[in-house]
Amino acid sequence: MGDLLNVAINFFTEDNWPFTQLQDQPILKLGFQGESGQWSCYAQAREEQAQFLFYSVCPVKAPEDRHTAVAEFLTRANYGLFIGNFELDFSDGEIRYKTSIAVEGSQLSPALVKPLVYANVLMMDRYLPGIMSVIYGSIPPAEAVAEAEGTTD
Repeated sequence: MGDLLNVAINFFTEDNWPFTQLQDQPILKLGFQGESGQWSCYAQAREEQAQFLFYSVCPVKAPEDRHTAVAEFLTRANYGLFIGNFELDFSDGEIRYKTSIAVEGSQLSPALVKPLVYANVLMMDRYLPGIMSVIYGSIPPAEAVAEAEGTTD
């Protein structure tokens, strides 16, 4: 096990996040329950690249006929975000939020992991109702983002 993964394991253990390590991979799988729903999270240590990544994976995949609308929603949501971004896998409709840090020449610490993890889950929780609204076609992407951001008139 590498140093980055050990720091992540220590952080999640001390912060009382249950996790499992994916077999033979430097990836931890965690669950999160927010106000808007429940989803899986993944913490990945890329030791050779000195990178730590954290993902929240939306509990619902975007169906192919909603990819364009979901992509518009995610692009609008990403504009102005300071830490992290949403991603859409056009091949299978997976939606996730990613935060990451490169620590080459430095060291990863729990103090660096914590804001990445919490900013991540808070953004997924904030935008999840809008993602669901767009997936199920109840409101247009621009309106869904405005609702998520509290900027509707």
